[in-house]
Amino acid sequence: MLLLAAGTILIPFTTVGHAQSTRNLTPLQIEIEKQQQRLSSGDEEERRDALMRLASMRRAVASRAAVPALADPSAMVRVTAAKAVLSLDPAESAAALLPLLNDKDEFVRREVAYALGATRSRTATSALIDRLLNDKEAGVRGAAAVALGNIGDDAAVIGLAGTLAAELSAPAKGKRKREENAFVLRAAAEALGEIKNRAGVPALISAVNNKLFPDDVRREAVRALGSIGDPSAIPALKSAAISEDPFLSQLAHKSLRKLSRGSTP
Repeated sequence: MLLLAAGTILIPFTTVGHAQSTRNLTPLQIEIEKQQQRLSSGDEEERRDALMRLASMRRAVASRAAVPALADPSAMVRVTAAKAVLSLDPAESAAALLPLLNDKDEFVRREVAYALGATRSRTATSALIDRLLNDKEAGVRGAAAVALGNIGDDAAVIGLAGTLAAELSAPAKGKRKREENAFVLRAAAEALGEIKNRAGVPALISAVNNKLFPDDVRREAVRALGSIGDPSAIPALKSAAISEDPFLSQLAHKSLRKLSRGSTP
């Protein structure tokens, strides 16, 4: 190997070349390279810290450096990476995250669903609907519903409505098992209110009228009906307005006032 004399110290040309290339980098690039190198550490906490530092830069180039960590053997690192890639273009973030909706770890699937909601990319709608309808874990189904509400794609309405009122599911798919988890039901109602598509109104009315539902699910359905503003909800809202549940009654009155002011989408 050729050596370069520097006083009495002999320095390999390869070291000199690396030093020169480092001097040509911007401080941001140097920091990204440093954190990228830490991602190969055998210490899980160091890899997580590197990903959090990349995420804090809020730059696409930093998020791109975090993408390989989505395949990390540690579930905790994969989840941290899912949040670190969110500074990419929404479609690029979604493309990187979508495979993890089928991760073997429930925690990963749940957090990736939330991350996909943060991208607001409609390319994630179909996969999130599948998790909403078919995942075995309620936490994942609820996260998928929240994400679909954040994305706001009308294509999610049928799946969300079917979750909230199984009897209203598309006949071609047959009767699905009724959703019983309160978090999932509440998240589906909230998502329908965020999307504001009137096709979700019948399911929301069904939820308001279903006295077997937990109070907070019925409240969220009332709130969603107020957001959508469809006059067909007025009878259900009037019934809820005289409920013994003071919070449900108050929300129903508020939603009725919205409708009376013509607060339609």
